Amino acid sequence: MKNLLYIALGGGLGSVLRYLTSVVMNKYVQSNFPYATFVTNIVGCLLIGLFFGYLEKQNAISQDLKFFLITGLCGGYTTFSTFSHENVQLLQTNQILIPFLYISLSVFLGLMATWFGLTIAKAL
Repeated sequence: MKNLLYIALGGGLGSVLRYLTSVVMNKYVQSNFPYATFVTNIVGCLLIGLFFGYLEKQNAISQDLKFFLITGLCGGYTTFSTFSHENVQLLQTNQILIPFLYISLSVFLGLMATWFGLTIAKAL
């Protein structure tokens, strides 16, 4: 039961942060490209790399911390369902290049951000 509480608290915080990221991005960037979700997911990949790297380096394999930061916070912050929906919408409006670019950049930069986060955390 305690695990569910940590996940719920982290997930709630992650969801609020995702909403705030979208508000800020949509205020400053107007485009057909879904920058808000893109930035959210790349930042989430960086965070999960940082969290895993830090916990590994510190030998702080606390299940409570993993549930809060990784399952909860990162899980609530990032959003694969929105990513999928945005790509389907773009394809349905015959915007073929944008979803191809979005998917390619998301996968490549997401992996790079996670690797970068792990590298930073281990260097600290």
